[in-house]
Amino acid sequence: MPALLSPANTDHHKVVIVGAGAAGIATASSLISRDPSLDVTLIDPAEVHYYQPGWTMVGAGVFKAPSTARTMASTIPRGVRWIKARVQGFDPLGQLVLLEGGRAISYEQLVVCPGLKLDWAAIDGLSETLGRNGVTSNYRYDLAPYTWELVQKLKQGRALFCQPPMPIKCAGAPQKALYLSCDHWLRHGHLGAVKASFFNAGAVLFGVADYVPALMKYIDKYAVDLNFSHRLVAVDGPNKRATFVRTLADGSSETRIEAFDMLHVVPPQVAPDFIRESPLADSAGWVDVDPHTLRHRHFTNVHALGDVTNTSNAKTAAAARKQAPVVANNVLVALGRLPTLAQYDGYGSCPLTVERGKIVLAEFTYGGKLAPSFPNWLLDGRKPTRLAWLLKAQVLPPLYWKGMLKGREWLARPQPLVAEGRQ
Repeated sequence: MPALLSPANTDHHKVVIVGAGAAGIATASSLISRDPSLDVTLIDPAEVHYYQPGWTMVGAGVFKAPSTARTMASTIPRGVRWIKARVQGFDPLGQLVLLEGGRAISYEQLVVCPGLKLDWAAIDGLSETLGRNGVTSNYRYDLAPYTWELVQKLKQGRALFCQPPMPIKCAGAPQKALYLSCDHWLRHGHLGAVKASFFNAGAVLFGVADYVPALMKYIDKYAVDLNFSHRLVAVDGPNKRATFVRTLADGSSETRIEAFDMLHVVPPQVAPDFIRESPLADSAGWVDVDPHTLRHRHFTNVHALGDVTNTSNAKTAAAARKQAPVVANNVLVALGRLPTLAQYDGYGSCPLTVERGKIVLAEFTYGGKLAPSFPNWLLDGRKPTRLAWLLKAQVLPPLYWKGMLKGREWLARPQPLVAEGRQ
């Protein structure tokens, strides 16, 4: 494809960022804040930018959906060019981003952060019934309000909540929907008549063991039927049946069909097609980067961050908030405009909303090492607290819109790369 391109349909920019979600906008802002003269271009086809961490709160009636959306144009940093187009592929040897329609963008430095793909089609029958027949998901802007509608209407029956195999974005979100729904039914005297079940494709409730005891107390409080090693494979919406494949201890599997009145689905998640099919991807389809510098392992003028990378951190907006300044710093080092590389320590955060008004604030780095932002006497993340709820409900949204997306690196200043910190 690159050989067919002519100068007339090729454009050049110093730094090209693919993806204008949380990671892309934050990186662009961090670059411009460090060097306002830098030529930075963002490529993204979307008209709307979403604050996705707010959707679990929409599904619980705490936030209204429109509060989580703004026009893309309003979030693009001043001084950054926006190309509203779809990426078709990459030619890293020719330093080209290939767009649909035959156009190409050449670059000196490339930043890749298009997020991941929600693979709704991987579950048989799901796409046809989403948004009706009691089938919903907080992982979509238009469906989160339907979650809240279903929760309010359900007075008795079975409510199923599912979690697919890892990796997924915000691994705590599937159970946030469970807890907030159960809390509503408990407060209104319906829990008991409404029986909740959680079907997790994994083997543990949460990947960092320190937070599991607090979560298990809520599993018990809400009398949740907890099922591990269960993967949702099919949904029959009209007949309200969900089909799971259960993996047994000996490696064999069995099929299990469950009736439901409400079904909250989280689909399997993969890298976007144009990433998986590109030279940038590892064998699993994710962008192959050094976990600390976030530089590509094979192409030295390519960096990546956010949900699309093969790093082992939690795929959350909090991770992107820490990664963006590191990538901005390291891109400028590659351009010879800064002297010292920075490193990302794997920080991720998951505010687990266990009830309306209380949150278990999980914060951790690579290897599941706890990384609290506050001293335990103020906020112990291993326990449900009101302060963590206020942080989630009142502090984090403006921190996102007015801080992270504006290049203000509050609690996110990059640290210099040290040899002993490398993996």
